[in-house]
Amino acid sequence: MWTADRWTEYKVLDTSDGEKLESWAGYRLIRPDPQVIWTSQKKDRGWRRPNAHYHRSAKGGGEWEFFDLPETWELCYPLGDEDVSSYYITFRLKPFAFKHTGVFPEQAANWDWSFRLIRDRIREGRQVKVLNLFAYTGGATLAAAAAGAEVTHVDASKGMVAWAKENAALSGLSDAHIRWLVDDCRKFVEREIRRGSRYDAVIMDPPSYGRGPKGEIWKIEDSIYPFVKLCSDILSDDPLFMLINSYTTGLQAGVLKYMLDLAVASRFGGHSAADELGLRVENSDLILPAGASGRWICDTVR
Repeated sequence: MWTADRWTEYKVLDTSDGEKLESWAGYRLIRPDPQVIWTSQKKDRGWRRPNAHYHRSAKGGGEWEFFDLPETWELCYPLGDEDVSSYYITFRLKPFAFKHTGVFPEQAANWDWSFRLIRDRIREGRQVKVLNLFAYTGGATLAAAAAGAEVTHVDASKGMVAWAKENAALSGLSDAHIRWLVDDCRKFVEREIRRGSRYDAVIMDPPSYGRGPKGEIWKIEDSIYPFVKLCSDILSDDPLFMLINSYTTGLQAGVLKYMLDLAVASRFGGHSAADELGLRVENSDLILPAGASGRWICDTVR
């Protein structure tokens, strides 16, 4: 399991009865988690005194109950590894629909991974162009830009792209080489291929279901493999990596690896790997599963 265990301002404090208790820069939130099918003793006092609690509705969806939580606040993450000085990226958080806050903390494992790969290639005196698709509030974009890459950030939501820009400003990356685009990801990739544009790395975090700006329908089970194949056409002659994230239960880690082997490794060589992502639970040896990722990297990286 790839564990996001370098957080200093985010913690999973406890889990029980379909919910997790988290600390986000000191603010305690209770949110539902479908993986939590067990019951604990709920010893942490945060269960009794949260700053906010998202209640899942039996009819679908849900709503927040607020006790003492600001409308927005900030969360920092130290990119890199223990052997180098960390670069802090900063996110503006706010609770919004479907229990989210604007950050998926487990993705820090992928931020660090991509940051190191890009940093090492740039230290060789080479440029790295990164395409981040379904890019949400920009965690992967910030990591790539902080490492020195030129990044193209694409999301179908105008609000999410604006939010990602705010995070870049908070992280001191306003002047970084980032293109911010509101677009349907598939149509954008098709146009880039026709234009002859190429990228050294592709990151994608596709939703299970979604619609583009003009009503384009995305259903991951039907769309993901053709899209991965399409994205292999946009890789440069000397690509560095491709990363796929999935929160869809039908797309397990092994499925992600299989797709990358067929669509990318068979064409460019290199090797693929996939695993679950996880978050450590405080004061225990337990790790909470949180989706899966597939990674392809070139032959020169081990």
